[in-house]
Amino acid sequence: MNLNAKIVRNVTYLELFRGNRDFRHLFIANWVSNLGDWFSVIALFILAGEQSDGSPLAIAAVIIFRMLGMAIVEPFTGLLADRFSRKKLMILSNFISLSILLIFVYFDLLNSLIMIYIMAFAIMLSRAIYDPARYAYLPNITTREELLTANAVASLGWSAALGFGASLGGFSIASYGVETSLMIDASTFIMSILILTSLPEGGPYQNEINNKQDRRVLAGILEGWNIILTRPEIFRIILAKGMWSVGGGAQIFLLILIGSEAGFGTVATGIGVLYMARGWGSGIGPAVARWVFPKRSKWPSILPFMVMTSGLFYILVGLVQWNNLIIILIFISHATSGANWVFSTTIIQERSSDEWRGRAAGADFMLMSLTSGLSALLAALMLEYKIFDLRETIILTASMQLIAGLMWMKLALPEEKKWIRGNAVSIES
Repeated sequence: MNLNAKIVRNVTYLELFRGNRDFRHLFIANWVSNLGDWFSVIALFILAGEQSDGSPLAIAAVIIFRMLGMAIVEPFTGLLADRFSRKKLMILSNFISLSILLIFVYFDLLNSLIMIYIMAFAIMLSRAIYDPARYAYLPNITTREELLTANAVASLGWSAALGFGASLGGFSIASYGVETSLMIDASTFIMSILILTSLPEGGPYQNEINNKQDRRVLAGILEGWNIILTRPEIFRIILAKGMWSVGGGAQIFLLILIGSEAGFGTVATGIGVLYMARGWGSGIGPAVARWVFPKRSKWPSILPFMVMTSGLFYILVGLVQWNNLIIILIFISHATSGANWVFSTTIIQERSSDEWRGRAAGADFMLMSLTSGLSALLAALMLEYKIFDLRETIILTASMQLIAGLMWMKLALPEEKKWIRGNAVSIES
């Protein structure tokens, strides 16, 4: 096969927004919802710290319960994304999240660690419906020339929502309290629902529903996993995408402790500043990477280096004095991890058939959720029982990303290169 086949022309951001109404509406709905999410997430972190006198394990448990909520149901929700209207699933997810928020606020339930964890878990149960549906839906409303740009824009939107949401959420909590922040989040779900109603249904669900045999839930889930496991070209990329979460789940938690100690003002403000750096890095990184690396056949070789670079800059965070410099280091680290996320997501979407793309998404998110949760738990236990201090824990978890990247290069990359050589024309053109 010709490795010099014509490179797919990825449309520009402006072309995508001007020419694709459905993507434009999906982007806005998703961005508004994500913006509000961080008002609630920062609030839960603050509440867990207050209820536990700053216990690392108690704070990390918010992340652990969030990740657990996603991982438990994602094989099932991935199947839903292959069976039913992806648009309606996204609307349903937002409605459930809205209902959960209103119940907890109205009945003033966030007065103990247990209730904080229940809310974190419940919100992510509903989010687990949304993510596979959106993941599988995006190729339904974009062309191949638009898909990479669409994923990059979606990542930039998520990052901007994180950056603004975390900083504004921190300010809102410090100025007006937790209840106000939660109600802001609730209002964003309402806005998102209204926008999503303008989208087409999306997905192969019409055919799936008519197939009574395929409607069996367990059989459908097992079929999806069997497809993924018997297609190494997809499973390898799912693993490559999950490399970041080996240390990344811990880093999401450790940013809270770093922000609390780094001296950027109040605890809420410090957390907001570092999460803002994480968010903007995650968005700008893919935008730069899609320009630097236009050839799809080169992406798998780049993925492990992105993960290792992310780990390297967190090692530096653990070594340097905590001043404004760490904002830059965190920005660069998450820029490379964001590029890894966008490239690997695009590869999985392109290599997956529409009939089982939702289940591929479910497997993808489940692996990342489980790995992230375990990573955060490990870091929290080391700090809680004083096995390592904060800086040592940062360095250790970042080193795990370096090791993961090296292992993937050694064990998976040679097979991936063989597959690419046999499919070079279809990959590039």
